[in-house]
Amino acid sequence: MTPILAQVIAAARIVGREEIMPRYMKVAHSHKDDGSLFTEADLAAQQALIVRLQAIAPYPVLGEEMADANHQRLWQEGGAGLWCVDPIDGTTNFVTGLPFFAISIALMKQGRPVLGVVFDPHADECFYAESGRGAFLNGNRLPLKTAPDRLESCVAGVDFKRIPRALASRLAAEHPYSSQRNLGASTLDWCYLAAGRFYLYLHGGQKLWDYAAGALILEEAGGQVGQIDGEVFWQGDPWTRSVLAANTPGLFKQWRAWLDNPPLLCVP
Repeated sequence: MTPILAQVIAAARIVGREEIMPRYMKVAHSHKDDGSLFTEADLAAQQALIVRLQAIAPYPVLGEEMADANHQRLWQEGGAGLWCVDPIDGTTNFVTGLPFFAISIALMKQGRPVLGVVFDPHADECFYAESGRGAFLNGNRLPLKTAPDRLESCVAGVDFKRIPRALASRLAAEHPYSSQRNLGASTLDWCYLAAGRFYLYLHGGQKLWDYAAGALILEEAGGQVGQIDGEVFWQGDPWTRSVLAANTPGLFKQWRAWLDNPPLLCVP
C-alpha cells in the first residue's frame, strides 16, 4: 500500500466514524430535484472529505452534493488530478436503517481513476485499489472466492429501475442467472462484484461518483466492465454511463452474448 492510499483510507474511516455513523437514522432528509434524498450527514461528510483530501494532495474535489455547474467546471479543470467523492452513497438506506451505504473516494487523472477507496462504516469494510496493484478488502486480496463458470450459476446485481424496458421485460421472463439482488448503493455493488459476493452486474445509468472508485476496484480484482449498448466503458459522457460487468472475463463474454441476442429491443 502506498502512503497516499493509506492516508485516503484513514480519511474515509475518520469521516465515517465522526460524521456519518453518529447521524445514522437520526437526521431529517430532503429531496433533490432528481427525487433522491440528501441529509445533513451528506453535507457534513462531503465538507470533511474536501478538507482531508486536499491536505493529502491539493487537487480539486468534486462531490456529489455540489451543483451541476460546479461538477462540469471541476471536471474540466481536473485533468491533472481530481478527487471524486460520494460522501454517502445509499442515502435512502442510511435514512431508513438499511445497513448498506458507503463513502466512495477516487483519485482521477486524465479522466481515469488511479486510486479508489469505498468504505462501509457500518460493516467496517474498506475496499481499495490502485492502478496496477490489485484490489483488496481490509488487507485481503480480491476476489475472495472463485467464480462459477456459467451464467446459470451466478447471482447478479441488477438495477431494474434504470435499464431499458425491453431488457427489463426479457430479464423478468428469461433471466440467465440463478437470482438477482438490488440493494441501493452502486459503489458497494461494484465492490461486492469484485469480492465475489455476486458475479454479474447491470445498471442503466450511473454518475461519475457512482462508478469512479468501484470500477477501478473491479478491474484490479480481475473483473471486466462495458456498457449495455456495447460501448467502451471509459469513453463518452462521464455523467451517465450504463454498466454491464462481470467478476471474470469469461462470465463477461457470456453476459455480453446473452444481452446481444434478440429480441433485446422488441419493446419500445
